[in-house]
Amino acid sequence: MYPAHRPRRLRTTPAMRRLVAETAIEPRHLVLPMFVADDITEPRPIESLPGVVQHTPDTLRAAAVEAAAAGVGGLMLFGVPSRRDATGTGADDPDGILNLGLRTLREELGDDTVLMADTCLDEFTDHGHCGVLAADGSVDNDATLDRYVSMALAQAEAGAQVLGPSGMMDGQVAAIRSGLDAAGRTDTAILAYAAKYASALYGPFREAVGSTLVGDRKTYQQDPANRRESLREVDLDLAEGADMVMVKPAMLYLDVLREVADRSDVPVAAYQVSGEYAMISAAAQRDWIDRDRAVLESLTAIRRAGADIVLTYWATEAAGWLR
Repeated sequence: MYPAHRPRRLRTTPAMRRLVAETAIEPRHLVLPMFVADDITEPRPIESLPGVVQHTPDTLRAAAVEAAAAGVGGLMLFGVPSRRDATGTGADDPDGILNLGLRTLREELGDDTVLMADTCLDEFTDHGHCGVLAADGSVDNDATLDRYVSMALAQAEAGAQVLGPSGMMDGQVAAIRSGLDAAGRTDTAILAYAAKYASALYGPFREAVGSTLVGDRKTYQQDPANRRESLREVDLDLAEGADMVMVKPAMLYLDVLREVADRSDVPVAAYQVSGEYAMISAAAQRDWIDRDRAVLESLTAIRRAGADIVLTYWATEAAGWLR
């Protein structure tokens, strides 16, 4: 007897599949992470991130204009300074490379895209940790919050519309929100890295920012074994005033992303991190997988799991496919 129900009828043509697709990706859903570096005169390729570079201010401007023209929803900027110190003074220096990059992009693009800044010290400290160290070598949570507030104010002054505290310090959202509001920066939004795991997939990123880290960040980033802990972190950040929350990494934490999306009453972002990008890129270079299909499938999976916003190094390229 023939089956009464034939789901395959809805898969017969590309037009039919497009009509009934349950998950959509549009360029506006994508955010492009970008790196701007001190003391370089031309873009510097990042070996472990094929196609991604450290930009000069001029090439940063050109790449950002291209991304905005493609319809990408936002840009997340990271700085690569030539000098570092124990407290990351380059982070809140108005003339530091990250704040210079932010001013460059805000002057060029205005409100044509959403300009985001990484609000963390790891790129600027000589020890590579995300905060100020105590005498015993541990990260001093409360001393770090003071530095985050100063960094946040400098980034807002430089033109950032969204700040991304990614250091996983307790109370970081409340401290930054209080500092911004006291300074009259009530319109500056906070994208809280609420569920950021101590993942093995950050290696290429550390090359991208020239990280000096020795050891790990397991005392402040989350244990990959834990799920409930991430929900508690999200609840705390929401209570402290986060305007958006982040799950990082994305692809190995889709279960966490789904639960956060079900729980959150603000937009949820997910970061397709450097190691996830590198794995797909490496397999595609060996002709083991179809690169473009794998990229879109991965982005679809992240959206399907509940992400409103996806940070991905493929943002500009993928936006071109999706338009």
